[in-house]
Amino acid sequence: MSTPTNNLPDVEALQELANRYFKALPNEVPKEISPDPYEHPRAAAFAKSVTGEAIVPGINLPADEAAAPFNAPPAAAPSPVYGLTAPPSATGSGLSSSVTNHAIADGLHSGSGVSPSAGNTALPDVASPGLTPGFEKTSSDKSTLSGGVPSSVAGSGASPSYVHQQENFSIKEPITSFPDSNIDKPAHHYNDNEDPFALPFIDEQPYWSDIASVLKHITLSDSVDGAYASPLPNVTAPNLPSFYFLQNEPRHISNMPLGGYTSGFDAYRIKKDFPILNEKVNDKPLVWLDNAATTQKPKSVIDRLQYFYQHENSNVHRAAHELAARSTDAYEAARKKVQAFLGAASPNEIVFVRGATEAINLVAQSWGDQYLQSGDEIIISHLEHHANIVPWKRLADKKGLVLKVIPVDDDGQLLLDAYAKLLGPKTKLVAFTQVSNALGTITPAGEMTAMAHAAGAKVLIDGAQSVSHMPVNVQALDADWFVFSGHKVFGPTGIGVLYGKEEILNNTEPWQGGGNMIQDVTFEHIKYHKAPNRYEAGTGNIADAVGLGAAIDYVTRLGMANIGAYEHALLEYATHHLKQIPGIRLIGTAPNKASVLSFTLNGYSNDDVGKALNREGIAVRTGHHCAQPILRRMGVESTVRPSLAFYNTCEDVDRLIAVLRSLTKS
Repeated sequence: MSTPTNNLPDVEALQELANRYFKALPNEVPKEISPDPYEHPRAAAFAKSVTGEAIVPGINLPADEAAAPFNAPPAAAPSPVYGLTAPPSATGSGLSSSVTNHAIADGLHSGSGVSPSAGNTALPDVASPGLTPGFEKTSSDKSTLSGGVPSSVAGSGASPSYVHQQENFSIKEPITSFPDSNIDKPAHHYNDNEDPFALPFIDEQPYWSDIASVLKHITLSDSVDGAYASPLPNVTAPNLPSFYFLQNEPRHISNMPLGGYTSGFDAYRIKKDFPILNEKVNDKPLVWLDNAATTQKPKSVIDRLQYFYQHENSNVHRAAHELAARSTDAYEAARKKVQAFLGAASPNEIVFVRGATEAINLVAQSWGDQYLQSGDEIIISHLEHHANIVPWKRLADKKGLVLKVIPVDDDGQLLLDAYAKLLGPKTKLVAFTQVSNALGTITPAGEMTAMAHAAGAKVLIDGAQSVSHMPVNVQALDADWFVFSGHKVFGPTGIGVLYGKEEILNNTEPWQGGGNMIQDVTFEHIKYHKAPNRYEAGTGNIADAVGLGAAIDYVTRLGMANIGAYEHALLEYATHHLKQIPGIRLIGTAPNKASVLSFTLNGYSNDDVGKALNREGIAVRTGHHCAQPILRRMGVESTVRPSLAFYNTCEDVDRLIAVLRSLTKS
């Protein structure tokens, strides 16, 4: 290793920082196809200019770095749950659970990677003040990058050369960074007792320090049957805020491989990865609380779509030229990413469709039409989205089937005793949601699937609202089919997934005919491909499938267990404050729920509330949410529905609460 100069990191560390910065700039080679990361000439020049030392790729690097492939996970991961240690990788490559929270707090919240032996010597993130490539002081003592770009934006996921502070929109230079309250502040001088790599915002945002102090005490014990139990301390301790909902409550976090590294969580930094969250609505910064309808897209997904159309665009499977090979590789790589994301046994079990709605219709019109007979019974639940009601109702009307409904209690929880009584020898299919889009209720999917299988029925699970909030493993659930939409999990619209057990898919007639799904056609005989091709007739949505793969890369790197833990704390925070508002009625109060907050407000129509929030730049959904049966069961025709994602913050919730309180006062 080189000797640090002027209290800066050694030359290898500087080159790694510069490398990551230059490759984030426009017109640079995309990271996923970059050559060896130590070969970037601008990075080498930067490191040499600072330290006066040159670095030769593969020569004076540590042995493990010199041997690493160019696409290996970087040492520094984006910050997910603040202070939360991620579980060890299922493959054994993950960080040991013996890594302490102290190491995480000292290293990971700065976005750096930590190894079990690293202690607190982790590599600082690109965004670290004073170490950003091109960092210098201007005459006004403001921290900037070369070219006038604020240094606090560097490493945020938004290309620094695209940063504009709410100027008029330009199609050539769109606004892609989130407003940074530190931009116009003088450069900060750290003393020996301060962390020079502390993130912006943390100490400035209301309530963030409280929620962080809770989350950093979430620790993971050793694995027991693939699960990680993490009891929280009693929050009445003098050094912790008193969140009523966490007192003596155990937290259960499922295992999710994170590629061999661990990270802490910073929603403010993550928010910068989403260009649209820099928009202004009615001259107010956008607060996106309509995530149950659709999620926003990180820049990595947007860039991946652009790269596909610039360098890979071709139809798949059917040509001998270079672009067809690139396109096919990208498309099938996305299928494998979905397989890993869902824990499927084979990529042959992953069928690309337009979305969850099309996936359910596919099963109804192929398997259902082929195997169900008059008098057979289908069970659905009262919680269902119209997409998991209408296809079964239409099939029942067509074939003389019986449709039965699992009831719910007043909190919106399914009544399992009633469900057990509905099951019988005529039950052929049970179709239900894993998370209710209208209430947020999380159903006991594993238990319900086992009960259905014991009765001899097949099971379809609608995962449209679950895949963005929690780890999902279809083999553990033992679902026969599982469906979700890409746009609900930070991917493009118009792409979704049907998972099906391979044997079932191969023994089911396809629902559409055309090219790409046949082995041989004559005027007398048609021979179909096996799954998944037999269900992908014609030219599919190739680019958006590739974009979905990029979205899965993004959330997998954050860690679904980390996302779930952070969102749960944020949901409890929002629920607590909503309950304090006079006239609010929460619709859906199950103790086990995801990040949905449906409510009504006395004295106001739901549309009036939605419009008042929109005037302040806050986006929520109002209406029946395509789930009329469950809302009517709860005694309403519509609700106001804020819904949270991991890029939302306590500050977003505070703005929502402020508007609602102003309405009650008026």
